[in-house]
Amino acid sequence: MALLTWSDSLSIKVKAMDDQHHVLVDALNELHSALMAGDAQTVTGKLLQNLVEYTKFHFASEEALLKAAEFPGLAQHHLLHLDLVKEVEVFVRRYQQGEEMINLHLMNFLRNWLYHHILEEDRVYGDWINRPGGR
Repeated sequence: MALLTWSDSLSIKVKAMDDQHHVLVDALNELHSALMAGDAQTVTGKLLQNLVEYTKFHFASEEALLKAAEFPGLAQHHLLHLDLVKEVEVFVRRYQQGEEMINLHLMNFLRNWLYHHILEEDRVYGDWINRPGGR
């Protein structure tokens, strides 16, 4: 069973970002499936690293789009991205050093963050870009 299911309710009506959000949802679900299947930590570790790397790519793409659209909330949005990256990088370092395990707590944190970030934060810039005279 998927940890988070992509649906139109998650769409912010900006195709490039919706496509990337869909990839993030898929990557999260792939990591969750590996965890639930009891795959070796080396497999889940690689999937976690892929999720982190794609998230960084997505954030850079999103911020470039927001800059081009002259989105007034870009600085605050950037700080939200930095906070998540810092928090997840701490977890990854601890995981790589054998101090931490990939668990449902982390999966739920990532799911909740992604879900709420899209619905609450990204929806705002989607509305900005899609406003009459936007882009």
